[in-house]
Amino acid sequence: MRVRASLHRDFKISRIDDRLYSAFIEHMGRAIYSGIYEPGHPQADPNGFRKDVLELVRDLKIPAIRYPGGNFVSAYRWEDGIGPKEQRPVRLDLAWRSKETNQVGINEFAQWAEMAGIEMMLAVNLGSRGLEDARNFAEYAIHPEGTYWSELRRSHGVKEPYNVKMWCLGNEMDGPWQIGHKKAKEYGQLANETAKALKALDGDIEAIVCGSSNDQMPTYPDWEREVLEECYENVDYISLHKYFGNSSNDTLNYFAKIEETGRYIQAIGGVIDFVKAKKRAKNDVYICFDEWNVWYHRREEDAQRWRTWDWPEAPDLLEEDYNFEDALFVAGLINEFIRRSDRVRIACIAQLVNVIAPIRAERGGPAWRQTIYYPYQFASLYGRGTALKVAVDGPTYDCKVADDVNYLDVAAVHDERACTVTLFLVNRHLEETVELDMPMTGFPTARLIEHKVMAGFGLRDANGPDHPNAVAPRDGTGVGVDNGRVKGHLVALSYHVIRFDVMDVAKGVGA
Repeated sequence: MRVRASLHRDFKISRIDDRLYSAFIEHMGRAIYSGIYEPGHPQADPNGFRKDVLELVRDLKIPAIRYPGGNFVSAYRWEDGIGPKEQRPVRLDLAWRSKETNQVGINEFAQWAEMAGIEMMLAVNLGSRGLEDARNFAEYAIHPEGTYWSELRRSHGVKEPYNVKMWCLGNEMDGPWQIGHKKAKEYGQLANETAKALKALDGDIEAIVCGSSNDQMPTYPDWEREVLEECYENVDYISLHKYFGNSSNDTLNYFAKIEETGRYIQAIGGVIDFVKAKKRAKNDVYICFDEWNVWYHRREEDAQRWRTWDWPEAPDLLEEDYNFEDALFVAGLINEFIRRSDRVRIACIAQLVNVIAPIRAERGGPAWRQTIYYPYQFASLYGRGTALKVAVDGPTYDCKVADDVNYLDVAAVHDERACTVTLFLVNRHLEETVELDMPMTGFPTARLIEHKVMAGFGLRDANGPDHPNAVAPRDGTGVGVDNGRVKGHLVALSYHVIRFDVMDVAKGVGA
């Protein structure tokens, strides 16, 4: 299967915001308790944080992390998680029908995030609570000293405020399942006033308003229009969520859901433009795709379990075992975020540990990388810079969710500071090898410096505690560059990260 693709140094999409490779973690299942935090574990540090998990997190170079929810936040009292641990109340979490011990709260999580080198993105409860509690939470977290809430934080041993600039105004408020669900106009007005209050505390705060829970909601995309008409001038991002699966066991249709996601982003981009024009606004609003991942392996099974269990503490919930097919999907979805980086500035894989996550950790046992860990890691490490347009001319296919889908999925990033160009490629074809011919116009002296590949695995192959490296990348072969043209063979069902040194172009040689 012959494919000709091409890119040009000057045909740019956008400067990629590093936060495109962010993450999300919620007080849900074992994400926090026995995920990142497990006192008594052989790998626990003096504060109870698992060092083995922390090491895997650090290797991802995550720029930001959304916390503490998710559905959990819509009935959460943030004050329950501060002060002496022995005095913290145990509460019933209505979102996931479990007990919340509050042994990890804002201060513990901030300590963990600092050790991981991750910036916090905090969510406020606009479900069961509202503006006043959001304001108090923010004052506790970010005001230096001299007020009730800031001095309370200092009395808890945290002298310096947290430099939190990203604040999520609730979670999935369009969803009838949400505690405190609201109509669009009502929620938009509350979000507007909350954003104003937060920005009065710190003018550099970025406010993220809730968009649709997914693009199949009956209120989509009118929800975004109604909400933004109430709060456009005071918010910076609108959030989108979407989860994916292959319950029909149709691999090509599964992969094509990436095209569906592109349409989702494009549609909400149009809504943003419409509201901006209607309001004659001067500010820009971007997309924060702050929940995305594969979620279907245990979805139906767990939906029955958690609705009937008797309020357990940190139960195993949504602990998906990801396979090689899922890794190929995640690689392609991240490629789509790169191609849409003019609209999508922030994106958060949901979640980070144990719950629909790239990292798994057993209670009292080992931690390991799931298959989807690797495409997420490669994008985070090498997908920073400027997204370049890539034209692909090759065979396509039609399926249920999209037509004219390229078998070869390509994204390209030019890192001007590192003087590199990185290609992220997925051959989606079930059987055929791609014969690639790709001019890199503007990079005549490009030199291959690294090629990593994930290929040769069965679609259902997965990693686990007894075989943690069953599906992992290896050094690639069969691809080279000659006189500014990339040529080579990409086997069926494969993912490639190919990096080039373009130092001479940066110096003006051959430009």
